[in-house]
Amino acid sequence: MSAPQLTEPDNLPPAPFTRAGLVLADATLRQTARVTIGGDRLRLRFSNAFGGAVLPITAVTVARPVGGRAGVAAIEPGSARPVTFHGRASVVVPVGAQVVSDPLDFPVGPEANLTVTAHLADGQASDLVTSHPGSRTTSHLAAGDHVDADDLTGATTTDHWYFLSGIEVWSRRAGSAVVTLGDSLTDGRGSTTNGNDRWPDRLSARLRAHPATADVAVLNQGTGGNRVLSDGIGPSALARFDRDVLAQSGVAWLVLFEGINDLCTAHATAAAQEQVVNDLCAAYEQIVVRAHAHGIAVYGATLTPLGGNEAYDDPDGHRDAARQAVNEWIRAAGVLDAVLDFDAAVRDPHDPRRLLAAYDEGDHLHLTPAGYRALADAVPLELFAPSR
Repeated sequence: MSAPQLTEPDNLPPAPFTRAGLVLADATLRQTARVTIGGDRLRLRFSNAFGGAVLPITAVTVARPVGGRAGVAAIEPGSARPVTFHGRASVVVPVGAQVVSDPLDFPVGPEANLTVTAHLADGQASDLVTSHPGSRTTSHLAAGDHVDADDLTGATTTDHWYFLSGIEVWSRRAGSAVVTLGDSLTDGRGSTTNGNDRWPDRLSARLRAHPATADVAVLNQGTGGNRVLSDGIGPSALARFDRDVLAQSGVAWLVLFEGINDLCTAHATAAAQEQVVNDLCAAYEQIVVRAHAHGIAVYGATLTPLGGNEAYDDPDGHRDAARQAVNEWIRAAGVLDAVLDFDAAVRDPHDPRRLLAAYDEGDHLHLTPAGYRALADAVPLELFAPSR
């Protein structure tokens, strides 16, 4: 569902659910998330990857949101089911670890939203908590234990996910998964809150529409600000590869779409950009080697335009030249199993350094929902056919 991230101070739960050294004490946290394939059973993953203390979860339920909608506080009456861990209602997640729940018989259709509600009686005794800030989905917080409540009237809202890092669906039909590893462009900055219109969401819908690929799950592991080579807001792609790719269930393919933050946090000089281009291409090759060792095919996406972005574009064009050099390597080196030309899909044909206006979210780097649809439409579905 989402890659775990360290929570920056501005992204902590809003007052009164955060106090000095304590978050979500005697609080109910209700979150919605969408699965991509349907099935008969499911299980949840909760992460304490970046927590500064153990994470004690008192009770959890899964339910169907009212109207099947994302980001709502109400559930379909009578749909809540208790989740257990080793047969127990509660669980304590150690620092740096994750837990997987017991399987739960809970039929769910493809592209369905689910509501996951957790009660933390004691809260987490730390200012360091695990979340996914760029959820683009509204979560709801309420004092007390309301895991079975049909609605959380008057709840406090926040557009972040906390602790929940995955929903695994078991299907009687054979299926595989594709991981999309990237930065804020994969995380969906510029997409619609509660709209599920990031490019991995759009790709999932396309896969569902064709019988040969209908059982391919899409696991979005994009994190805002992520870099391939160096840690930034969170661990680099190289550092989180084992956790966010190899540790996921049923992965057969990886789409690698990041590197723009590496280029644009390096100095805007010819020498610095040449160095980061070489380092990036070497890192891509490392990712391919490591993925292939686990039988995972790697599809590389070209980097999309940054022309006109106030923070990243430089007057002499060194960073865009580096972007073009990286894209040439992706297209021509022959290291990747396939190339997804995202650059060609969204650039302005009259000014290839820039995004097409209809696809530009406004900062000349991130995309509109139409732009994210264009990325998804640029992915050949035959790359995920069973014969591969």
